[in-house]
Amino acid sequence: MAHLFRDLSLGHSKRETTPPPPPPPLMLAKAHPTDLPSPLGQLGAQLTDSELRLTAYEIFVAACRTSTGKQLTYVPNPDSPAHHSPASPGLQRSLTSTAASKVKKAFGLKSPSGSGSKKSPGSGPGSGSGQVKPRRPMTVGELMRTQMGVSEAADSRVRRALLRIAAGQVGRRIESVVVPLELLQQLKHSDFTDQQEYDAWQKRTLKVIEAGLLLHPHTPLDKSYSTAQRLRQIIRGALDKPIETGKNNESMQVLRSAVMALASRSSDGSLYETCHWADGFPLNLRLYEMLLEACFDANDETSIIDEVDELMEHIKKTWGILGMNQMLHNICFTWVLFHRFVSTGQVEMDLLYAADSQLAEVAKDAKTTKDAEYSKILSSTLSSMLGWAEKRLLAYHDTFDGGNIDTMQGIVSLGVSAAKILVEDISNEYRRRRKGEVDVARNRIETYIRSSLRTAFAQRMEKADSSRRASKNQPNPLPLLAILAKDVGDLAINEKEVFSPILKRWHPFAAGVAVATLHACYGNELKQFISGIMELTPDAVQVLRAADKLEKDLVQIAVEDSVDSDDGGKAIIREMPPYEAEATVANLVKVWIKKSVDRLKEWVDRNLQQEVWNPQGNQEGYAPSAVEVLRTLDETLDAFFQLPIPMHPALLPDLMAGLDRCLQHYVTKAKSGCGSRNTFIPTLPALTRCTIGSKFQGFGKKKEKSPNSQKRNPQVATMNGDNTFGILQLCVRINTLQRVWSELDVMEKRIITRLRNSESAHAEDFSNGLVKKFELSPAACIEGIQQLCEAVAYRIIFHDLSHVLWDGLYVGEPSSSRIDPFIQELEKNLVIISDAVHERVRTRLITDIMRASFDGFLLVLLAGGPSRAFSRQDSQIIEDDFKSLKDLFWVNGDGLPSELIDKFCTTVRGVLPLFRTDTESLIERFRRVTLETYGSSARSKLPLPPSSGQWNPTDPNTLLRVLCYRNDEAASKFLKKTYNMPKKL
Repeated sequence: MAHLFRDLSLGHSKRETTPPPPPPPLMLAKAHPTDLPSPLGQLGAQLTDSELRLTAYEIFVAACRTSTGKQLTYVPNPDSPAHHSPASPGLQRSLTSTAASKVKKAFGLKSPSGSGSKKSPGSGPGSGSGQVKPRRPMTVGELMRTQMGVSEAADSRVRRALLRIAAGQVGRRIESVVVPLELLQQLKHSDFTDQQEYDAWQKRTLKVIEAGLLLHPHTPLDKSYSTAQRLRQIIRGALDKPIETGKNNESMQVLRSAVMALASRSSDGSLYETCHWADGFPLNLRLYEMLLEACFDANDETSIIDEVDELMEHIKKTWGILGMNQMLHNICFTWVLFHRFVSTGQVEMDLLYAADSQLAEVAKDAKTTKDAEYSKILSSTLSSMLGWAEKRLLAYHDTFDGGNIDTMQGIVSLGVSAAKILVEDISNEYRRRRKGEVDVARNRIETYIRSSLRTAFAQRMEKADSSRRASKNQPNPLPLLAILAKDVGDLAINEKEVFSPILKRWHPFAAGVAVATLHACYGNELKQFISGIMELTPDAVQVLRAADKLEKDLVQIAVEDSVDSDDGGKAIIREMPPYEAEATVANLVKVWIKKSVDRLKEWVDRNLQQEVWNPQGNQEGYAPSAVEVLRTLDETLDAFFQLPIPMHPALLPDLMAGLDRCLQHYVTKAKSGCGSRNTFIPTLPALTRCTIGSKFQGFGKKKEKSPNSQKRNPQVATMNGDNTFGILQLCVRINTLQRVWSELDVMEKRIITRLRNSESAHAEDFSNGLVKKFELSPAACIEGIQQLCEAVAYRIIFHDLSHVLWDGLYVGEPSSSRIDPFIQELEKNLVIISDAVHERVRTRLITDIMRASFDGFLLVLLAGGPSRAFSRQDSQIIEDDFKSLKDLFWVNGDGLPSELIDKFCTTVRGVLPLFRTDTESLIERFRRVTLETYGSSARSKLPLPPSSGQWNPTDPNTLLRVLCYRNDEAASKFLKKTYNMPKKL
């Protein structure tokens, strides 16, 4: 902090000079433009600064009259107003052999800019080559006169008057003399240049007396005090018309009497030995302020003269007259240093640091005294200094930057010091509370940080709004809060790098407080923004992503700043409630997903209502609606991955589930109403026994319906009039589901590719199985294809070909109603179906038709109704017909695999031998399996076994059905006797 200045040793170098030419009057009485009024108090008297300065000088000379002839021990600055002639090289000061002023050394203050080793500019014409004659030493009095800008004539007048006073009052201390009163007595108009100068001097002197005894007395004055009233009248009259001041003049005697009475009184009415005429507040402080101002160099307003130690020593001799002490000196000197820093443009940091250092002494004083008057002055002075500092610190972003950050450090230090004294030593509230509960410095710094950053944030907000308005006509302009998020991030980084290192001296977590404040400011704006978001828009996503990034950056700074704190930064983090920008984005995306899925489902319903399942729609044989569904679904996925969000993997399962339900809905609708296996299988007729020789009631009656035709499932009739459920239409539905099923795998692979290309995807998103697959729709497709294939198969066998199977096969005489017509019709259908269905489901569908035809063949044999009867000899016909049926599907090895055919004809192969078995053996087997099934309860009477629908050679119902259709007497008798079955229905 300290500047180099010329060091001088006491007793070695002398300030030497010839009598200088008269300086310009009041050369230091420059008006320093500042908005900082003096806190030391305003005078009731109309005394200008120049008049106060002259009065202060008179007091100084009076107090030091016995020592003003002492020579200075410092050499003056060659460029000072008291040094105008060239100095000899031998008298120039050395930087290495001299010591600095104690005062300046203590404060680290610099010397005047002119003090340094350099040649004097005085070697001009006429100087010759000889050395200049040394000047006589300058006295403290001469230095003070020069510094205070007092003319030699004025100085001479004062000294002459003081000599006369001293001669007339030998042995009296200066404190017992009212100096302005004695000067009035001693100085006549003949001592002045003219009457006008004398009148002005007399008025000033009378105003000083008025200020010291009437307006600002040392002891409070009763307004009714007659002496005071008399003095006030004298002064008012003298201000209008100068008074005679001769020793024997009556008016002068009256004035002296009143002045001395007031100056010598005490609060209890007794008289002091000393006079109190300049020690009342704030007159004494203002006069002392003028004396301290003289310590600054006349040519360099920011520097204190090198001779400050001796000058200060003599200034302190005025304490007796002015009623000053060390504590008042400390607070006045602090103010003078601070005020000089402010009034000279805040460029000389040494002055600020000196004022801050002096505050340390003030703090000590404040702890040791409870004097009310001192506390009032201290509070006023510190409040003024703190107010000035806080005006800059409460918005320090407007005042400081990287270029003047050192100034900020000094101002913060001064402000904190002042605040601590005000709170800790003056505040009653602080005394009532335990000191450990209040950290003044930390609280002030926190206030500065929060206030300044709120101001800076508001400015950035305004700037961002202007930037947004300026770019609104440009393509893709950034939203306001996205711009603001970047600006706030930059502000936080600047805070961390520039200001926090300074403020950390008083607040260990300055950066944390700063980012918490910015977090709150931006959070308030973001909260309002989020409350107005109704759906996911590009602007909303940009803002929320910017907010999320900003929050992460701010939290990172807070964590780094609080790493050494006791709680690890938890207190700061608690001040930063999450923006939940990601959650908000996620919720908006979920809303978007729901709307997209609902829209897709509505589209599915609308298009399915219009779908006719036309087999001529395209070469692939699937419905156009499937193409549109898959296309729309893919577009929805593409739109999802184009959303500028950071959480595609996390939200993809929600979208997949919704799309999966839509596809499942499509599949369910596509298969609904198409029937199933049970829809087409006819109702089993009631059991009856055959009548030999009369196998078919009404056989040969061409126009009469077969009784069996009345046994079909009524659901079949409901579909006959709807061409959307024809065989070819059903094949289109099968192809459609196959198409959807096959595309699901392709779509899943496409989803993985899109996910890999998204900015938010990570390797673990794939390794951990987070990529969700379609779950409902593939199973629905498989189930739908299975159901539709069964529906087609059983529709063909039991509905479309019922006239050659159910109404024709083995009706009447088996040998004359064999299976060939059925096989011929079935073969035609197989050719059509093979061309109509997709190759991937062709085998499946033909297998189901084969299974349905086997079921139909058995149903004719075991539940064909009373129009059918078989003898043992018919068994060969039946077996040959079944072989023909199998061959239809085998096609000499070009059809279905023989293993598959064998798998599905197992039941038929197990039942057909029963038709070859003799009746007695069938009856015996029936009895045995019935007893095994029902136990001893069946011995007395064989129960009628119910139909299980599962034909089996060991099933009692299957055996009973073979007996019912056995065309012989033994079977008829057994059935009549055992169950009393009728011969016809």
